[in-house]
Amino acid sequence: LNHADRRPWVYFMAASTGIVLSSLVRIVCAKLLHGLWPAKDVWAAGIVEVDLRPVREGQNFVVKWRSKPVFIRRRTPEMIASSKKDDPIAPSMRDPATDAERCKKQEWLIVVGVCTHLGCIPQPDAGNWGGYFCPCHGSHYDHAGRMRMGPAPKNLEIPPYTFMDENTVQLG
Repeated sequence: LNHADRRPWVYFMAASTGIVLSSLVRIVCAKLLHGLWPAKDVWAAGIVEVDLRPVREGQNFVVKWRSKPVFIRRRTPEMIASSKKDDPIAPSMRDPATDAERCKKQEWLIVVGVCTHLGCIPQPDAGNWGGYFCPCHGSHYDHAGRMRMGPAPKNLEIPPYTFMDENTVQLG
């Protein structure tokens, strides 16, 4: 038997197998990469718009952002004055920051409501400085969310936010 006609068949099978295998590799890689992307509901939870009109002066308003509480406080003139009064001693604090660095608009304080020590949720309008107090281990924060006393290593975290207009803030 003469097998001279077999060479084109081998070439055809090799090319077909290469195309099929490269398609399978492409599909597997695409599925793995798409599986690592966050789901649509996670993307949607990453950006939250908050209407600030119902927040009264002196009130601590809590919203949920990325499964964390965010404290939005409309500060009174007394709270602002108290925070600004402590700005000269800010460099001596554990995590130095002035009131202007912590608040884009002096009337509004926006911080993640999670203690930087062990992740407890601080209580508003409590503590030695009247801002926030974490009862778990005794961390005290002032009206600018700055760590003033206790075991917490840092100030309350400031989430990324922008003011859309006078009455709306966008978190994320």
